[in-house]
Amino acid sequence: QVQLVESGGGLVQAGGSLRLSCASSGRTFSSDVMGWFRQAPGKEREFVSTISKNGGATYYADSVKGRFTISRDNAKNTVYLQMNSLKPEDTAVYYCAATLKPLLGSWTHPLWYDYWGQGTQVTVSS
Repeated sequence: QVQLVESGGGLVQAGGSLRLSCASSGRTFSSDVMGWFRQAPGKEREFVSTISKNGGATYYADSVKGRFTISRDNAKNTVYLQMNSLKPEDTAVYYCAATLKPLLGSWTHPLWYDYWGQGTQVTVSS
């Protein structure tokens, strides 16, 4: 059983930065593709970014491309999401997710992932 715990959320002004962390336990971290999703009130959970098992491949939603950076440290069992130039529309609960599946197929869809963290709130004020 994989446990994922996010941290690093908070309140920040527009234009500011935050770094989210997601610590994984329960199985070999390098076996998992890791993703970040977010969900704003009244909206569906949406894909933000994903990273391959060895960190060599990363993908982003168009809405965050150029502003967010996903990375992982397999020695620390942790995936990160560096968020720069934050906008009010980035306000949401951010979730990390994990799957053993290879980085092929519907990795932008929440159902493709097997395990989820509890989420961390990010609020960007204007």
